[in-house]
Amino acid sequence: MATRTKPFVVNRMPGFGSIALAMFVMLYLPIALLIVFSFNERESLAVWGGFSLKWYEAAWSNRDIKDAAFRSLWLAGAAATIATMAATLAAVATTRGRPFLGITAVYAVINVPLMVPEIVTAVALLIFFAWIKVATDYTGAAYLVAAHAAFCVPFAYLPIRARLESMDATLETAAADLYASPLQAFRRITLPLLWPGIMAGFMLAFVISLDDVVITDHIKSAGMETLPTYMLGQLRRSMSPEVNAVSAIFFLLSVMLVTLFFFLNRKK
Repeated sequence: MATRTKPFVVNRMPGFGSIALAMFVMLYLPIALLIVFSFNERESLAVWGGFSLKWYEAAWSNRDIKDAAFRSLWLAGAAATIATMAATLAAVATTRGRPFLGITAVYAVINVPLMVPEIVTAVALLIFFAWIKVATDYTGAAYLVAAHAAFCVPFAYLPIRARLESMDATLETAAADLYASPLQAFRRITLPLLWPGIMAGFMLAFVISLDDVVITDHIKSAGMETLPTYMLGQLRRSMSPEVNAVSAIFFLLSVMLVTLFFFLNRKK
């Protein structure tokens, strides 16, 4: 009589719980210490001197931090909007259109920024935009918006495409049977059902753009510091608890957006 083999379950493997716990501690303990020491009364980053909000007050009074934060927010908003629009059109074309030869190559091209090291993308964009700057003599913020939008497209594309693939096409077919044009069917049927996926893709692209350092550091012109590049510059000069306070706020904003992304994109 053949013996019944037990199914493989990874979380029942010996040591799985201990390894998982160690990984979570190494991942989140530094962040927890950063948040704790952002409330430190003393200027030391390692010695606790009492609870205080003075570093948050100092960050709020710092004009350079405000300018960098505002620039990061509008840059992330503009880049995420452009990336989400392009990702929505790409997702509709690849999931609702007729299959065609080379569609796999299209998927690969859209997801290239996810597979290529970010430093490679940054250097390539630097060379490309340098050629345009020489030809046009323009050195404005449009380069940052274009670079961030191009990099964020696959991050917006994935949740939008997942939402489309989980949607039943019966309503769209019924709209076509009732003589609705493809544009009318998209506007009245597909878009309202797709809206949670679009918002999830927008928020994911927004967070990716907001946190980006490598591409921004290569593309930005003089005087166009974003909050991540400003913080990196401050860390190179001196370690101040003021940077801890900004990092804690930055982390809280990212957590809020990712949490909202999770609730919008989860299955009912």
